[in-house]
Amino acid sequence: MSNKNRKNRIDVVYSTNPDFEYNYDEEEEQETVEPSKQNLKVYLDTKAKKKGKQATLISGFVGYEEDLKGLGKLLKTKCAVGGSVKDGEIIIQGDFRDKIVQILTSEGYKAKKL
Repeated sequence: MSNKNRKNRIDVVYSTNPDFEYNYDEEEEQETVEPSKQNLKVYLDTKAKKKGKQATLISGFVGYEEDLKGLGKLLKTKCAVGGSVKDGEIIIQGDFRDKIVQILTSEGYKAKKL
């Protein structure tokens, strides 16, 4: 058995019962909420994420990781810049707050510039 499975076991380390099955702690992902009910925050970050360079961050997305990555790809192509999706946030290189808010509202999302 791999170490990954051992770390996710709940409460029991070892059992002598041959029919015993371990309970594993599994993370549940939330279903993707429709765009009109999403409250996205668009803000500029110059410190932590990009080592002093400007980056536009979009946070507040509720849903599956694949849908977040799809939204990130859409924003990167519309802004014609690089970026990434990490820790539930979309990071776009440069200051594109106004353009991103405009794109998100045209796609049906509620977006607020901070």
